[in-house]
Amino acid sequence: MSNRLEKESSLYLRQHAENPVHWYPWGEEAFAAAREHDKPLLVSIGYSACHWCHVMAHESFEDSYVADIMNNHFICVKVDREERPDVDHVYVEAVQMFNQSAGWPLNVFCLPDGKPFWGGTYFPPEDKGQGIVPWPQLLMRIADHYKRTKDEMVENAENVVKNLVHANDDQSSGEDKWNHGLLLEAARALCSSHDDEHGGFTPAPKFPSPMKMDFLLALRESHACSQTSGMGERIDAVAHKTLTAMGRGGLFDQVGGGFARYSVDGEWKIPHFEKMLYDNALLLATYARAMRRQPDPLFEAVAEETVTWLRQDILSPEGGFYSSRDADSEGEEGKHYAWMPEQVKEILGEENGTIFCEAYDITAEGNFEHGASNPVLLAADFEKRQALAPLRVKLLEARSERPAPARDEKQVAAWNALLIRGLAEAGFAFGRKEWLTLARETADWAWDNLRDEDGNLHAVRYPGQKAAGPGFLDDYAFLAEALLTLASFVDWIEPGASATYQARAIELAEIALARFRDPKLPGFFFTADDQEAPAQARKKLWYDNALPSGNSSLLRVFASLHQLTGEKRWFQKFSEARAAYPNLARRVPQGIGHALAALAEQAIGITVIKIKAAPVEPLVEAIRQKPYRLVHLRITEDAEQTTGYQLCVGTECKEPSEDVSEITRLLYGEEEA
Repeated sequence: MSNRLEKESSLYLRQHAENPVHWYPWGEEAFAAAREHDKPLLVSIGYSACHWCHVMAHESFEDSYVADIMNNHFICVKVDREERPDVDHVYVEAVQMFNQSAGWPLNVFCLPDGKPFWGGTYFPPEDKGQGIVPWPQLLMRIADHYKRTKDEMVENAENVVKNLVHANDDQSSGEDKWNHGLLLEAARALCSSHDDEHGGFTPAPKFPSPMKMDFLLALRESHACSQTSGMGERIDAVAHKTLTAMGRGGLFDQVGGGFARYSVDGEWKIPHFEKMLYDNALLLATYARAMRRQPDPLFEAVAEETVTWLRQDILSPEGGFYSSRDADSEGEEGKHYAWMPEQVKEILGEENGTIFCEAYDITAEGNFEHGASNPVLLAADFEKRQALAPLRVKLLEARSERPAPARDEKQVAAWNALLIRGLAEAGFAFGRKEWLTLARETADWAWDNLRDEDGNLHAVRYPGQKAAGPGFLDDYAFLAEALLTLASFVDWIEPGASATYQARAIELAEIALARFRDPKLPGFFFTADDQEAPAQARKKLWYDNALPSGNSSLLRVFASLHQLTGEKRWFQKFSEARAAYPNLARRVPQGIGHALAALAEQAIGITVIKIKAAPVEPLVEAIRQKPYRLVHLRITEDAEQTTGYQLCVGTECKEPSEDVSEITRLLYGEEEA
């Protein structure tokens, strides 16, 4: 018998529609039932590609005995974190207060009004000797405490909400003004945490860190970095080591392209196999920037194969990109991707199969589970990798006959925005106009399909439906940032098209200012002023997690708009937003990489190059082969503009020149800040 999730659009919610648990979707119906029956809410949050979400569902939520306990003592609410990131953010932070860490599945116990009083992540159905309380026992303890000591739980929940609200401005407040020296301090801190043996910035589990590397790559081009002994070389070493390790490791799908979510080990061999749109979008931009700093054929191959996977596997025929591929197939994590040596040799033949297995760490013992191996490129010689390309094609063809992991076909506005930016940066860096065209097509699709008649963005669109659900800060900030990035390069493929995308970015920035800005203190709330905040805690999000912070994206938007329009009000908005970051930069630089990148770009000098009656191709070719800097190209027919190329950095514009080499000399020579 189906529960209330049967008619939901979310794949994740529908995956739980046949559970014996009487799930409610997030909404007033659940809150009303909790009030009526005086039961605590159990809010369970996950997403369709999450391996451990599936494990807990199979072990507990599909079990009638466990479901009876849940139904008798709680009003149970299922939330797709990709559909309602506002709910997820609040409860993740609450669980971090209880346990210092949080992840998915996230299970939070709340008062009938949604205020959380306790929570955790995965719980087994029985004692497995892991030191984790079995789920049925935990349920009974919570239910008993709620009946006997409800007043204590109410007090605890009220304190949690107070702390959630207080945290909005706790780290970001302070009397010290921003100074650019904080950028070097932050870079030193990040580089000191780098794993020089295996790459990455943490022990296992290891996550891709695109925002951290974007900051380091932006700062690398500053005069201050070049004048600080050893800093430039250290940044080069850190970026190249980590990006090479990820590109050769099992985090990257060596056969089919694209990155998985994170590596469970310290050597990037074995990932959790879900593939998320946002990871690949962010890493595409990072590899593009790194390629411009330290050209490496592996970086280009990784970008090429990532874009190929994106286009072939998660691009909707109607436009826009789907959200993810699951970690599991046939009930097992990674089964679709793992190989036995005999399977490889059956497809490739004994000789070629042996060569491939030796090159990709596919052994009789296996590096994964059940004697299987996840391909990891052992050869450092890129030419050897290239020589193996035909064999990878054959294996991919064979793998396509296997049952595929489920694809979640929801289209998330914020994630598509990140991909627009990634495709635009990669298209420019690698000289691929077709990637820039795809970025443009996706931007046009988003503009036409993710907004309503009033111009408001919606966070999610499901196949065959109109976009729905509230739009959040990330949707506006990421899309504005993406449109400005696209506008930076789009005149290369259609002169004058930049004006359209810049105007759209301004429109989104204006809405963000009107609906999300804190009128009293620096920063922007995640939910708009007319949205009801989960647990009565309207949050500001400063830190990058899997996604950048929307606040950090707005830094880049405001700084770029000031440079592009010359309007002082945009610099005022940038300065007001920047005021939140001195303490954050000192205390938690590892958590604000995207903001630090934007601050570094502004400090170095955001550049506009105006082009009139001069060929754009030679300029693009020259700049794309230079290290990354934030540059906006604009083809103009302004009657007052002199023929040739004119470089403008900050408030200063140089004399126009018809010599491309003069422009690059000015940009990369004495004009470094």
